[in-house]
Amino acid sequence: MLPNPIILAFDTSAAHCAVALFAGGDIVSEHIEPMIKGQAERLFPLCEDVLANAKISWSDLDAIGVCVGPGNFTGVRVGVSAARGLALSLNKPAIGISKLEAMGLDSKGTISVVLDARRKRVYQQFFTDGIPQDQPQLVALDGINTASAVIMAADDANIAMFHHQHAPVHSLPNAVARLAAARIGDNHPRPAPLYLQEPDAALPSEPPVVILP
Repeated sequence: MLPNPIILAFDTSAAHCAVALFAGGDIVSEHIEPMIKGQAERLFPLCEDVLANAKISWSDLDAIGVCVGPGNFTGVRVGVSAARGLALSLNKPAIGISKLEAMGLDSKGTISVVLDARRKRVYQQFFTDGIPQDQPQLVALDGINTASAVIMAADDANIAMFHHQHAPVHSLPNAVARLAAARIGDNHPRPAPLYLQEPDAALPSEPPVVILP
């Protein structure tokens, strides 16, 4: 990790556009706007606002952090594409962080992060003192121990099923920024969407067009 890195991090994997700036060892500016759609249009203006609030320019950044999902397919692609484009234009590393790891950051004891995946399924990953103990999994709700301690978002559709829910310690962009700051200098691939299931889209009813040679 660089001494005092400056990280711009964002998340568009859910119904929001969220940006945080990490500098001097802490979050210095953060903004989260709820929205169902329009993240692609709103992301860069929001980044500009967060940087301006902290009087930091794009060239001051040491890295870009981005939440790579799991989450909304279109939203994940928006964030990942933006991070890759910024990394290329600024000649800075872009670091992908999973949503489950961000939610589990700085948690205490052994606990799982649970995230609604719809169709009576959830994404789940186990952590001990914030350290991942396995890989993210897509599991059926009827196979989950609802009496165990879990970390969930307050608006998760399945939250009423669980007896011992805890909120994430940090907001998503905050956690993404902190994790990205800790990983500067590590060898890591370009950010890529974390997809644990197939896209939820209906196949066309018409047969595909046959292109003649």
